Amino acid sequence: MPNDFISPFRLLFLLALALSLGVRLWLARRQMAHVLAHRQAVPPEFADRIALAAHQKAADYTRARGTLGIYQTLADTALLLVFTLGGGLEALHGFWSSQLVAPGAAPGYAYGIALIFSVTVISSLVDLPFGLYRQFVLEQRFGFNRMSLGLFFGDLLKSTLIGLVIGTPVLLAVLWLMAHMGAYWWFYVWLFWSAFNLLLLFIYPTWIAPLFNKFTPLEDGELKERILGLLSRCGFAASGLFVMDGSKRSAHGNAYFTGFGNNKRIVFFDTLINRLAPREAEAVLAHELGHFKRRHIVQRIVLLFLMSLGFLWVLGQLISAPWFYAGLGVQAQNTALALILFFLVVPVFTFLFTPLGSLLSRRHEYQADAYAAEHADGEELIHALVKLYEDNASTLTPDPLHSLFYDSHPPAALRIGHLRALKAQGTAH
Repeated sequence: MPNDFISPFRLLFLLALALSLGVRLWLARRQMAHVLAHRQAVPPEFADRIALAAHQKAADYTRARGTLGIYQTLADTALLLVFTLGGGLEALHGFWSSQLVAPGAAPGYAYGIALIFSVTVISSLVDLPFGLYRQFVLEQRFGFNRMSLGLFFGDLLKSTLIGLVIGTPVLLAVLWLMAHMGAYWWFYVWLFWSAFNLLLLFIYPTWIAPLFNKFTPLEDGELKERILGLLSRCGFAASGLFVMDGSKRSAHGNAYFTGFGNNKRIVFFDTLINRLAPREAEAVLAHELGHFKRRHIVQRIVLLFLMSLGFLWVLGQLISAPWFYAGLGVQAQNTALALILFFLVVPVFTFLFTPLGSLLSRRHEYQADAYAAEHADGEELIHALVKLYEDNASTLTPDPLHSLFYDSHPPAALRIGHLRALKAQGTAH
């Protein structure tokens, strides 16, 4: 048995992994049990709008997704242990070192890229059966799948090629900065990473998204007139109004705006336009504009950048620590190994902070709803939300603790209650 098997860091890692896994499984089982316990009756506040059959479909859909989520969590945990304490990453290091590193030489960029990509490929292959089952069994069973097998693998191929084209130079830049910027490499990597993400916000709408979906200008009519009037009232400038062919993949509907600065686009799923009346779609978009006007997007970007700076600083302190590598089952030390190990285990140690992000997101949702009630019709937003809850088979009765921990949006009853309270106060039109 290796001497470092009972090292404090290894014990800490195993404890954190066991705790996070236990909490995940406990919350998943709570959610399924709570939803099924309320399956036989529609909540009173929705009884006049949601049929019992639709409510039961949402309960069954929630249970099916929860069951799949449990199996995927177990598989992800097993893969993490294989990569770390199981010697998988050590074996990959040995293989690529023998192929790409000259005897006595330090690992170069080819080794680093190969090692990182091989971990990514293995992780993707493990995740692939779950993705196929989710799309072609679970989503198919509940009537949401519109995707063919050819489209699924076509998307996978496109994503892989984009990852190679964009990811390779990004990784090379990161590895170069880590090797040449001295003790403060983590700060320079952070500057580069932040600039790259801002650039991505600009290029995604016009260069990347059209590779997967067709975007057509919103046709003239009542909806367009209402949207233009809303944008004028809100002082929001967009580079275009578009309809996305989301129906070729799924029956789920949504609306969003994307881009940054003068490159902002408003996008409606065709499924949403086909389901909602123009006044309802206007209210949904008013909610999305509320996120922008209340600076939620900027706040989230700033928070993301600050968190990434903190994580990179921590990695900067760990990269030369032998106990960090050995505690996770790797004897060699280099920048590529450090990157992989760190980002493999960060979710384990940060999982219990998930409710903080969920709390902030739910607060933003309430604020965006309030903005929508000020600039559109709050009652129309309620109508739209009820339709979307029904169409997307979103449960109306989530487990409170599961919702508190995970949900980025408030539960349906609380969200609609908030909108009705705003209306009673005279805020909504």
